[in-house]
Amino acid sequence: MAKPSITKTAVDRRADELDTIASVLPIDRRDELAELLTDQDIETLRHLVNEGMGENTLRALTSDLAYLQAWSLAATGASLPWPAPEALALKFVAHHLWQPEQRDIDALHGMPAAVEQSLREQRFLRSSGPHAPDTVRRRIASWSTLTKWRGLTGVFSSPSLKSAIRLAVRASLRPRRRKSAKAVTGDVLAKLLATCSTDSLRDIRDRAILMVAFASGGRRRSEIAGLRREQLSVEPPIVVEGGPPLPSLAIHLGRTKTSGTEHDEVVYLTGRPVDALNAWMTAARVESGSIFRKIDRWGNVSKRALEPSAVNQIVKQRAAMAGLEPGEFSAHGLRSGYLTEAANRGIPLPEAMEQSRHRSVQQASSYYNSATRRSGRAARML
Repeated sequence: MAKPSITKTAVDRRADELDTIASVLPIDRRDELAELLTDQDIETLRHLVNEGMGENTLRALTSDLAYLQAWSLAATGASLPWPAPEALALKFVAHHLWQPEQRDIDALHGMPAAVEQSLREQRFLRSSGPHAPDTVRRRIASWSTLTKWRGLTGVFSSPSLKSAIRLAVRASLRPRRRKSAKAVTGDVLAKLLATCSTDSLRDIRDRAILMVAFASGGRRRSEIAGLRREQLSVEPPIVVEGGPPLPSLAIHLGRTKTSGTEHDEVVYLTGRPVDALNAWMTAARVESGSIFRKIDRWGNVSKRALEPSAVNQIVKQRAAMAGLEPGEFSAHGLRSGYLTEAANRGIPLPEAMEQSRHRSVQQASSYYNSATRRSGRAARML
């Protein structure tokens, strides 16, 4: 469905306004968002930035807002109304949580083909089939949050909507898949690092990214891409018996996805990862600002930070270079791999969680328990 006509001046103005918050809210689809979002949407995002909301939360809210706007235009021919009527929220659930078996019987079941095609052409929809229930819940939660931030009362706590979501989730249950099919454990990491053996800037950078992301507790790709020199502080060397002291750095993560409002999360690097990071910052002459940056085809280092998706691509590229199947690994494999490796080495879960900064014991132990159960006595009864 065609988008309503918008003057170029208005689009340019919104693009400029998005630029003003890009340092806090990294945006890789600025021009598309400028066409899609309304002036009020941009003002809401600016308000959230001024309120000091965390970068990851802002990024998720922006992504969800853009998707909701695109879906509303495709499904109704109009921008998302504020506040949204209950019927529209129910339509959203019906379009995203449906049963493939029922679609075979009823072609009108689920998301209409025209709506699906519109979202696919705009790159908002990539996979086929119903959405993951967690994705639908998150987008509805974002919808509710943005409604409240506009000072409006939404319908998201209505019994009929809650019941519809619960029943739809139950009807469309599907196996939960890990973000990375395989964990990047110590042995896999060694193979990836072996592909970074030259003195080229790209090898030096990628080696530092892999080592820092893993050793700092399996940092999220957004945290690695957004890492800045100002977040680092040099710590006293670690004294080890029978060898030279090991260099130590603290990484001040600030407020993260799971931390409190005013809590400054800190993780530590010791030894080889510190050397790899220092080697990159020296080679790229990174004295301030973003640490991990783009490198063009001629070997020039940009002042712009890598996008989070680039960290994922680096993991896959290095996996392919190492002779591994790139489809089985992603940046999240460094996070799951850190906890799996900790379990393999007998490191207590609480100690590993101090570095990974997991808040949920249940989530962290899901990686931990898989490793310990596989090698434990309970699996070797015969």
